[in-house]
Amino acid sequence: MNFPDPQQTPDLHSMWADAHVSYSSPTGPVDLGRPRGALAEQETAWRIRLTETAPNGGLLVENSMFDALRSADTLHLLHVTQSLDRITRHGTLRPSGGCLVGSIYCAPLTPAAEGLRMHNLAEYILTKEAPAAVARSSFPGRTTTPLVLQLSLPNHTYRGLTGIDYLRLGAIHLRNYLDREFLLGREERYLLRETVVNRVKNSVGFLHLAATIAIKPEPAEHEAFSRLLSETITRLPILGYICFEALSEYLMLYSRSTQTRQLAERGELNNWLSKQLLFDGSPGTTGHFDLARFRPDFTRLEELLYQIDPTIDTTHAGAHLTARISHLTAARLLGSETPPEEAHRTRWDFGNVVKSFGPLLGHLIHRELRRFRRYPDFYHFYDQDKAFQAWNYWNQLDIPLPFNGTIPKGEIGINPAYPDLQYTAWTAELGDDGLLHLAEEIPLCLTPRLVGTQYGIMRDRRTWTRRTGSTGNRALTDSSV
Repeated sequence: MNFPDPQQTPDLHSMWADAHVSYSSPTGPVDLGRPRGALAEQETAWRIRLTETAPNGGLLVENSMFDALRSADTLHLLHVTQSLDRITRHGTLRPSGGCLVGSIYCAPLTPAAEGLRMHNLAEYILTKEAPAAVARSSFPGRTTTPLVLQLSLPNHTYRGLTGIDYLRLGAIHLRNYLDREFLLGREERYLLRETVVNRVKNSVGFLHLAATIAIKPEPAEHEAFSRLLSETITRLPILGYICFEALSEYLMLYSRSTQTRQLAERGELNNWLSKQLLFDGSPGTTGHFDLARFRPDFTRLEELLYQIDPTIDTTHAGAHLTARISHLTAARLLGSETPPEEAHRTRWDFGNVVKSFGPLLGHLIHRELRRFRRYPDFYHFYDQDKAFQAWNYWNQLDIPLPFNGTIPKGEIGINPAYPDLQYTAWTAELGDDGLLHLAEEIPLCLTPRLVGTQYGIMRDRRTWTRRTGSTGNRALTDSSV
């Protein structure tokens, strides 16, 4: 079979650079990946469009989280857990392999006169999402505990704004699989390849249309788009992530509601809109955050958006989202500038499909591996090694606090492998004044070792297989041990 020539594949440092976005430019986010012709031009056009024309676009450049990362010597972050007993017993806080790769998932806190004010993302997780997750948990008696981490940053900390974009990790997923595929048996490898190739083969119609729109997004009205997207999203779970990010981005940037304006004055994007989108758009997801199951009904998209926020111009939203989802699909999932060929013209073997759909195959493999019966036995060979690579990249740049670079909504992580980080941890209590108040200091060590897949608060345990293994879903709050 024909696989990518190792001599021609980028080194890991370059691949991780390609998976990050820089927000240091005063004109907005900058793609750190290599220029790719028409799609690179569209990336620039989208940056200008979102930053300069969206009502809340200025928050892509200036926001409270960025202010702290640029200049603060001490930061306060909230981490929510349902495993305080394990944390205190072992004295360690460990990261999860979720959207922030191998960092400890947190949200910002701001010191106030009488306590710590929560970023609206932190408030939602602590008061809404985590309690719902605990209520659904298969571990009775669990309680939600807010942990406050005070971090002192050394002088040499990188003060640029570089965030990880998990939608750009497809090429890394693919490379890591190819390096370790013989951990699987012969039948498992054959089944995995056949599964992902068939998923792509049966999705070419949508992928071709999305690539065509991405290169020439105007006009963005295409009658077949919604139908093809609805059909394809069941075969390509990564489209659920793309749709959620595009819809959330639109709501946060284009909302004109009173709440959104008030949060903007505080330097925050309105995360409550994206949460409502997820739980209203995919009923039954409350309490676990599984974007692979995100299946919004695109036939009633305008109705859904209006229901979430009546200030949204639903006509504008439809055209915008067609173009935006198309761009993200082409730029993040395809390995070629040109639209893919029709299905009957393509040679559908794994080695050939890698050339045109490499990042997409990587995302598909990443999720298919979690369905394997033996996944609990070998997941760490993939997820832990990926975390090693991320920590190595962040440490090389002196990044102690990576953030979600898809959009700066307030998701921020702690790099547990950063060597010079000084920190103190407390349990906290939520007061009637809406502020967090420190309760008890606890001794703990931030440990660069991933927590088991069964411990994340937002993990969906319905699809666990064998012992404590899980299919593994994105964890908003990582219940660490």
